[in-house]
Amino acid sequence: MTKHRPKVSRRMSAVQAPIIPVIAELIRSHPGTISLGQGVVFYGPPAAAHEAIRGFFAKPENQKYGPVQGMSRLLELIERKLAAENGIRVGAERRIVVTAGGNMGFLNALFAIADPGDEIILPLPYYFNQEMAIRMLNCTPVFVPTDENYQLRTDLIRAAVNDRTRAIVTISPNNPSGAVYSEDALRTVNAICREHGIYHISDEAYEYFTYGAKHFSPASVQNSEPHTISLFSLSKAYGFASWRIGYMVIPEHLYEAVLKAQDTNLICAPSISQHAAVGALETGSGYCREKLETIGRVREIVLDGLRNLADICRVPEAQGAFYLLLKLDTELDSMMVAERLIREHKVAVIPGKAFGLETGCYLRVAYGALEPETAAEGTRRLVGGLRAVVDA
Repeated sequence: MTKHRPKVSRRMSAVQAPIIPVIAELIRSHPGTISLGQGVVFYGPPAAAHEAIRGFFAKPENQKYGPVQGMSRLLELIERKLAAENGIRVGAERRIVVTAGGNMGFLNALFAIADPGDEIILPLPYYFNQEMAIRMLNCTPVFVPTDENYQLRTDLIRAAVNDRTRAIVTISPNNPSGAVYSEDALRTVNAICREHGIYHISDEAYEYFTYGAKHFSPASVQNSEPHTISLFSLSKAYGFASWRIGYMVIPEHLYEAVLKAQDTNLICAPSISQHAAVGALETGSGYCREKLETIGRVREIVLDGLRNLADICRVPEAQGAFYLLLKLDTELDSMMVAERLIREHKVAVIPGKAFGLETGCYLRVAYGALEPETAAEGTRRLVGGLRAVVDA
């Protein structure tokens, strides 16, 4: 009797494998490797987040499902924060939904606005999980180049819009490049979306991580309510990566669709994490901002080290997040270079291919998780490794 193996979804087979677990496995196989790979911060949640869950298990109601959109106290704190820090007013035309991180917010948005065959515009380089999500929903990502400093080319974005376009995605401060988009560019993207009746999905997970630049929220633009979707996360600013808490600000007319998506996939963001998030937001963004001094020092250590590679490596200006996106003067494949850096020099970065940069050798360096001493040693290994790879 012939046995046939059940098939794997063709749709999922076409989706790229997530790069972070691949690099993490290589790091585990080479003990002592310093990771300049995953985008996390060096600190954890504030004390008030721990305090907020102290009595969690004593209340039986906390073991039950919560509201799909999020706890009322957390929603209240988010609304207050949006008004004070982002210039975003939540009222009759806008709603907030608490999500299990920013990635879930992006998926919720796609479920609500797109059908199979629709197109979503992603500036290059893109954040790989967003490209993956678009393909998973049988939509088509449309890639639009940025300039040599990874800034938006709004003329190319406008030219890419057609009848199948449903949204333009911006990430500012940017992952993977660290670029901070100008207010003018973001206003222009928002205007393009309004003109064409499509959505501007604005990912603002790194809103507090800027160095001499100013963050701007497109949803603060007048009359932007019907076509602007804003995504936020506590993962970076509050050291909440594993707690999986984010939130989205959406037009009122998408609220029912988003709740359907969230209820099906998650029901509600983890209740214990929402309680911790209440403590974090009650502490306020000053908690993150005081950590920026350390991250800023680490950033300068990395930049100073990379200046020794000026003849073989271009490091575009990056005024946000905690990333640098290098372009190495070599014809070698970026994944091959990343593997060699781990195996031969015990330092890890992320290959640019994961972010849609198929031509040229690009490498993302993440420095948010490092203390200054580790950053100095990791940069020394990176500089030596890149020099060895290119000169070989």
